[in-house]
Amino acid sequence: MKPLTQLLRLFSLSLLPLLVTQPALAQDTLRIGLIPSEDSQSMITSSQQVIADLERKLGMPVKPFVATDYNGVIEALRAGKLDVAYLGPFSYVLAHEVAGVDAFAVAVTKKAGKSAYHSQIVARRDSGINTLADLKGRTFAFVDPTSASGHLFPKAGIERAGYVPDALFSRVIFSGSHDASLLAVVNHKVDAAAVADRIFASAVASGQVKPDELQVVWSSPDIPESPMVWRSNLDPVLKQKIAESLASIKDVPWGDQGMLNGFQPTTDAAYDVVRETAKVLKLDLRSLK
Repeated sequence: MKPLTQLLRLFSLSLLPLLVTQPALAQDTLRIGLIPSEDSQSMITSSQQVIADLERKLGMPVKPFVATDYNGVIEALRAGKLDVAYLGPFSYVLAHEVAGVDAFAVAVTKKAGKSAYHSQIVARRDSGINTLADLKGRTFAFVDPTSASGHLFPKAGIERAGYVPDALFSRVIFSGSHDASLLAVVNHKVDAAAVADRIFASAVASGQVKPDELQVVWSSPDIPESPMVWRSNLDPVLKQKIAESLASIKDVPWGDQGMLNGFQPTTDAAYDVVRETAKVLKLDLRSLK
């Protein structure tokens, strides 16, 4: 090798670490994705105070993004267009597999006092639907194929009760959000729907649904709370600042969950129960994309 060529090669190799680390050091905006449990504008509005606090603590702008469905957030993570995201338990397990993200925190609210929630199947009180057996031949709304409380946990619950979900209903729709599923039941578009318990409670509290209008037909065991996740190649220093900042955000509303009592650490292993539920349904997680 000629001396000049060798020198240039050594020089270029010496620059490689700088070229690799420069994007992380130069980052001046945190891009955060939010699952569409409500319509996009409502989701951003209901998360506004948390985002504002996070901006102040990090000292950088935080740009929120809500896709039209869960898969849109996963694809944005996979493409490197998001740094952090708030995902449902099932959408996280999928994103961990296909987009290289890791769960690092879950919200703890003053009301719940824990990091778990439930799926519920609800129907109108005048529908004659009081048990899972009464769903035979009825129309039904799930939320999204990768929604934990809005699809996969209730579907597994129906199967564990001895029914074949695909044969039980006369028609099934995916509404796109928990709010839309509730309204579909209220407005006689479907006979019953699967939703998160906290979103049902929030809809009643806000007057969107009358207290005596709907009833709970079935409820799931504990589902691990929806996690905050980050892409694995995010700057480690920024990761630490994000985790510390979220842990210290309290006494502000967080979406449909109510008043925050901070975000506590979590790990990927906390979502093994989600993976076990996928096995009950014989699901290939990649097929949900």
